[in-house]
Amino acid sequence: MKINTALILCAGLGKRLNPLTLTKPKPLLDIDNITILERCINLIIKSGAKKIFLNTFHLSNQIFEFIENKKFPIDIKVIEDGKEILDTGGGILNMIENSKDNDFIIFNPDTLWHKHYIDEISKMQDFYFSKKLNNILLLANKELSFDKNLKGDFNLKNNSLKKNDNNDFIYIGCQILSRGLFEKHKIYNFSISEVWNELLKKDKLNGFESLNKFYHLTNLETFKKLKDL
Repeated sequence: MKINTALILCAGLGKRLNPLTLTKPKPLLDIDNITILERCINLIIKSGAKKIFLNTFHLSNQIFEFIENKKFPIDIKVIEDGKEILDTGGGILNMIENSKDNDFIIFNPDTLWHKHYIDEISKMQDFYFSKKLNNILLLANKELSFDKNLKGDFNLKNNSLKKNDNNDFIYIGCQILSRGLFEKHKIYNFSISEVWNELLKKDKLNGFESLNKFYHLTNLETFKKLKDL
């Protein structure tokens, strides 16, 4: 099985990249003359999804114009957070409610996505469906992070995620979630980490290891280093 609908989180204010993000939304910043959003969309197209929802809040008119002008060969619908920003959890739920699908692959565009992730994401999808899971997160060992200041989020063993004082794995911005995980939530401002933490308590948060070097637009300093590569 393959997931039909991908979600991209594009509503954030990108404060750590000020002053650049005061006039341009973070997903439209570019590396090597290609926006990080376009990198993400290209990966989704190559991975076989049929539809993309992306949310927007900050400088949303620029996101709308970008999608309209680029004419990507995939169905893309832009969903506005509304009058107030919804954070990652609320933003995901708001997009899910525009679809009838049960399983969604969700991306943060501030990772520099590239073709070498396609095989890993395909295997992660296969694992998700074969094990009949309702969640799985893509992670990399922090040794693979370009930004050495990033701390680990989890420990990963036998595809199970846990947290302690020494977390060696970083969530790299791709996850598969089931609609059912949001049954107790309404559309409001909440972080997806609330859903993760509920799963952690039950020992039911799952992970899949990426072996690619992890490049991420953490802040202005990292962005400048990436531009100089």
